[in-house]
Amino acid sequence: MSADEFDPQIERLFARAPQMADTALFTARVEQRLQKGSRVRVFALGLAGVIGGGVAVREAMNANLGLGSGDGVVAGDALGQGIRSTSLSVQNTVQGGLDQLGLGSLELGSMGGMQLFWIAAGALIALAAAGVMKLSQEM
Repeated sequence: MSADEFDPQIERLFARAPQMADTALFTARVEQRLQKGSRVRVFALGLAGVIGGGVAVREAMNANLGLGSGDGVVAGDALGQGIRSTSLSVQNTVQGGLDQLGLGSLELGSMGGMQLFWIAAGALIALAAAGVMKLSQEM
């Protein structure tokens, strides 16, 4: 048998998968295992999300974002001053961009630290919910 005849014959043999006697049973067992693993995975991820969310809410409620000068160490005061100056420069940059867009009357400095924190947290939660919805539609 020449190479020209051998290659097509091998390709034909491997193109057809042999039928097994228990194909339906095998398929049913694989489907069952996939569904079982999916339920366990969904439960575990949901439980982890609830625990993580609870920890995040607890920590957010206990967060002290006040950057006022207190009786702290010098390094803490320097860090607070650096954060304040960075925040001010970011606000000035954003305000300049808003002025160029014609939205100069919108002031970001009037909001407190906790208000900005909750706005950002709400935006992140909405983004996560949108991601979950998209993921659930794909499955």
